[in-house]
Amino acid sequence: MALGLSTYAFFWQISAKAPRPLTVEDMLRRTHDLGVGLFQICDYPLIETFSDERLAEVRATADSLGIRLELGTRGVRPGHLRTYLDLAEKLGATFVRSMLNTNDHRPTVPEAVELLREAVPGYAERGVTLGLETYEQVSTDDLLAVVTAVDSPHLGVCLDPGNSVARLERPADVIDRTAPHVVNIHVKDFAFTRRDGWVGFTFAGCPLGEGLLDYDRVIAAVRPEEKGVNQIVEHWLPWQGGFEETARLEDQWTQASVRTLNKLMRST
Repeated sequence: MALGLSTYAFFWQISAKAPRPLTVEDMLRRTHDLGVGLFQICDYPLIETFSDERLAEVRATADSLGIRLELGTRGVRPGHLRTYLDLAEKLGATFVRSMLNTNDHRPTVPEAVELLREAVPGYAERGVTLGLETYEQVSTDDLLAVVTAVDSPHLGVCLDPGNSVARLERPADVIDRTAPHVVNIHVKDFAFTRRDGWVGFTFAGCPLGEGLLDYDRVIAAVRPEEKGVNQIVEHWLPWQGGFEETARLEDQWTQASVRTLNKLMRST
């Protein structure tokens, strides 16, 4: 089990709003500076355009900093998953996170099972595990139906309890139901705040330990240390009206999350 950062911990600093978006190497160095030895390059399609030479440079930088890599993408089409399997091999990654849906493909449960039965054996052959994330576009029932039907130790669930709230699924239920199949955890806290005039709510991220994430329940259910499940820090930080303040707060949340998670991991 290891603590890691995701590209989502640098969401605004790699976005089009950044005057100079961080590179992968920038994020790796920031990760190293925080004493973290794992980095998940997640939903970062630019990686698909990297030449073999560029990928080798990224891997060399990670190796020199003592950082292991993971990958993340979206979709279950076999061709796309083979692309990420090849990327994983070139980067030395043994985990790839994905989601069932993309903008142009929303497979049914039987279709997703068929596609993954085609793709997952290739992952197993190369010792790479694929994790499908919990989120609001797919019910936990359907996600688990896919994972259990494929029935491979190299396919599991990437648990992110806050994502499913928009589907009116309770985070506690998502944790408990997916726990036996979890192969990766995204750790981000979340909270509801009242809108102006008390008209409705905003559901957004908050610093780890200050919101509704029941981290103790996650650990008790999943048992990540026993199973070797990595925990990846992410954020849902709202835009603060300007880049400088948003980037400052993003870094502050990341630093605080690493400190908090290190303490929590030592106490469990």
